[in-house]
Amino acid sequence: MEHVSVVDTEAFTQEKLRELIAHYIEPGRIPKIIKVITDTSDFFRVEFDNVLLLEGNPYFIRNYEREGRFGIDEQPKFWVKRAIDLTDGSMKIIKMVFHEEFRTTIGDLSFDCYRSSKKEARILTVVKNHSNFMQGSAVTDSAGNLVRVIDYIPGKSMADSVLSLAESHEEYFHTHFPSVLDNFIELVHAIKFLHDREEKHGDIRRDHVLWDRQSASYRWIDFDYNYLHKENIYGYDLFGLGNIIIFLAGCGDITVQHLKKYNEQTFNRIVENDLNILFNNRVANLRKIYPYIPYALNSLLLHFSLGAPVFYDETAQLLDDLGEVRSSLS
Repeated sequence: MEHVSVVDTEAFTQEKLRELIAHYIEPGRIPKIIKVITDTSDFFRVEFDNVLLLEGNPYFIRNYEREGRFGIDEQPKFWVKRAIDLTDGSMKIIKMVFHEEFRTTIGDLSFDCYRSSKKEARILTVVKNHSNFMQGSAVTDSAGNLVRVIDYIPGKSMADSVLSLAESHEEYFHTHFPSVLDNFIELVHAIKFLHDREEKHGDIRRDHVLWDRQSASYRWIDFDYNYLHKENIYGYDLFGLGNIIIFLAGCGDITVQHLKKYNEQTFNRIVENDLNILFNNRVANLRKIYPYIPYALNSLLLHFSLGAPVFYDETAQLLDDLGEVRSSLS
């Protein structure tokens, strides 16, 4: 049962809350009666202009977050709210408990994935003060739900940043890709930091890397997915990293549909083994499209293709090959 108060709370009266809110919105937009929520079990009832009171800290709810997944852009995430911390005015991302499960298949491997608030809370502790991860903490609401309060990151995703760098792929690759690769290598080291502590990210995607303008660093976000594994505890993370480096090397996704429409000659040279093992309509063998891509880089990319005879087992192996690639670009 949700605990809702529209009268005085022990620490924050209606008058006090209106006084705090007045620092951040126009007086005419301040609710006359402020709904104060302490139980997030039904996250749909945590709405715009509510105050969420968590362990004595008031958060003024502004809106919910969105994300793209499985090719569907801008899906609403009603369990994830953006809010103002009324104690200091900072923007926070409030992640409430949401149970979700699905199975995904990569080649002959299958992974059972599920959301875990406990796992994300644990990792937030592990990565505290690490510049390449989002920062925050976990608190419990009045019903015992584990809510994560995350510092808002002001900046674009890595994918959006890369796509705006150059007009042509050749210009991008020779002018910008070396520094893009440096950033990616730093991010892989961050994932190794997790793996070395027997933790995994669980949902590595290019839109889960944000550029933090304030700290001038890329940060991994969203650690709440976990997965059951049989062969390799880190396999799903590694495939996610592979999908990102293919995107970065190509300055975007190179799909067979695009090639068929705009470059039929190249399309006719593409075979099944050239395709991305995670997304079978994307090309991993980029040297067939951009012949100036070094062999060392293309060989790395092919570890994430349908034709790959072997896969990476550890981030250390991937980092070794990334080091060779970076040397080949000097």
